[in-house]
Amino acid sequence: MTRVSALGEYLRFRSALAPRLSELVILITAAHWRQQYEWDVHAPIALNSGVQPSTIDALAAGRRPPELGEDEAALFELCRAVHDRQIVPNAVYGRALQAVGERGVIDAVGLCGYYAMLAAVLNTAPTGT
Repeated sequence: MTRVSALGEYLRFRSALAPRLSELVILITAAHWRQQYEWDVHAPIALNSGVQPSTIDALAAGRRPPELGEDEAALFELCRAVHDRQIVPNAVYGRALQAVGERGVIDAVGLCGYYAMLAAVLNTAPTGT
């Protein structure tokens, strides 16, 4: 678990992505996995990091946010491809690469995977009912 924690620390606090973009990726992943705990923890952090309230509301409702910046839109499409198709089309990759650079793309995909892993664990744990 120490290595998993180290990966999470890197992805959250030392990634190539600005906190606003990291938190956006985390919310996209939490929404995809219907992971309420991750959502409840990260929605306020995302808001404080500069993610627009309308973006958070749209993600919570399972919709594509209507007013995304170029970097946000590129990461939204990248994350949706990772989660929904498990493969990223070249055009989606290229757009993300142009928006956040190679390290940013790798870190975004790492965030998708890391928070998907956490969501799977949390969604498997008994809920007390």
